[in-house]
Amino acid sequence: MLPWNAEDLTFDEARFNGKARLLPLPDLVMYPHVMQPLHIYEPRYRELLSEALDHDGLIAMSVLAPGWEADYEQQPAIHSTACLGKIITHQRQENGQYNVLMLGLRRVCIEHEVSSVKAFRQAEVSVMEDCYQEADAAEREALQTALTQLFQEQLPDSCLPPGAIREALASEIPLGVLTDLVSFAMPLPLEVKCALLDQSDVDRRAWMLLDSLESLARESKPLASSEQRSGRRDSFPPPFSLN
Repeated sequence: MLPWNAEDLTFDEARFNGKARLLPLPDLVMYPHVMQPLHIYEPRYRELLSEALDHDGLIAMSVLAPGWEADYEQQPAIHSTACLGKIITHQRQENGQYNVLMLGLRRVCIEHEVSSVKAFRQAEVSVMEDCYQEADAAEREALQTALTQLFQEQLPDSCLPPGAIREALASEIPLGVLTDLVSFAMPLPLEVKCALLDQSDVDRRAWMLLDSLESLARESKPLASSEQRSGRRDSFPPPFSLN
C-alpha cells in the first residue's frame, strides 16, 4: 500500500465545501478517530474512490437504513448521521478493485442528497463538532475510568492494550475520543452504534455508552462460560469490510 504522512491525519474544516461522496454500508458504523480497512469492488464505488483520490480523499461513511435490501442497486434510505473519513493509504489491484485504509475525521449531518450524473451518491453535509456540558471535572474523570474498565473487562485477554495505553485511555485522551474508540470496537447492536454516532454531546454520549456496555456485560455473562467450554472467541479487531 502507498504510505501516508502526517497531513493525512488532519482535517481543515475551512477548506471543506460541505459536499461529500457517500459510501453507504449495511452493517459498519464508522466513527471519528478510528481506522478501518475496506475492500472496494463495486464499479460505482470504484468510481467514487478514483474521484476521491484525485481530489481531497474524503468520503462520508453512512449506514443503510433497515429494509435496504429491496432497493440496494438504486438509492435506499440511509441514516441521517455519517462519519466523514479520509483515505490514508490505498492499493489498487490488477482487477481494478481497491484495498484502502480509512481514517474517521468528523461526524456529519446529511442535510440532503444532491442529484448527479455520477454513479455514486453525494450529499450536502454539515460538520457536527463535539461539545462538552458544564460538568464537574471529577465526575467526568470517574466516567472515563468506568468506561475504560468496562471496555477492558469485555475484551479477550489477548486483545488488551499494554499498561501504558490502558492508563492513557483512562485519563489522558479526551473523553470524546475514548467514546468513539470504544463504540467502534465493541459488538454493540447496530441501532445503538448509530445512536452513539448521532450524539455530539460528549457527556451524554459517554453515559449512553456506559449504559450499553453494562447491558452488554449482563447479556454476555451466560455466554462466557459456554464460549470457554467450546474454546471459541469472537475475532477482534473486525475483518475487512466490503462495500
